[in-house]
Amino acid sequence: MMLLASGANFGFRRTVPHMLGISIGHALMVFLVGIGLAQLFIAFPILKQIMQVVAAIYMLWLAWKIANAAPASSQSTKGSPLTFGQAAAFQWVNPKAWGMALTAVTAYAPGDTVFAMVLVAATFAAVNLPSVSVWTVLGQQMQRFLTSTARLRAFNWTMAALLVGSLIFVIQT
Repeated sequence: MMLLASGANFGFRRTVPHMLGISIGHALMVFLVGIGLAQLFIAFPILKQIMQVVAAIYMLWLAWKIANAAPASSQSTKGSPLTFGQAAAFQWVNPKAWGMALTAVTAYAPGDTVFAMVLVAATFAAVNLPSVSVWTVLGQQMQRFLTSTARLRAFNWTMAALLVGSLIFVIQT
């Protein structure tokens, strides 16, 4: 959803740091979860609650950023795509990323070794980058439809509302 919006608003090239941040940030997360970060949540359950609050605040900020993004052709500085660091950091507050990381190391790791975790993380990175590229290209192609300010604003606010709506699952856990 975020890459679709970024591709539509900023184009493919300007969204590349966002895409790389997601791919590399999530691979790092999978690796670290696999070697023991998840044990912290078991030992200190309050950390999970803190992460949920941080995730909700960060996702609301991202929704605001999406809703107020300027068109790719605009010379306005009103909006900008996520940076590599912002996209990588987002993985750490993204409930879906946590779910995938925990499931991946539990179900697919061929052992408990560091090498096994590197293998799972590398596999995720190899699959993730082409996948996020498809979302970005789809968004870029939507620029053909989003030719008026009203359509773009409606699209951006819809994407922002969907992102805020996804917080229901964060709040319920």
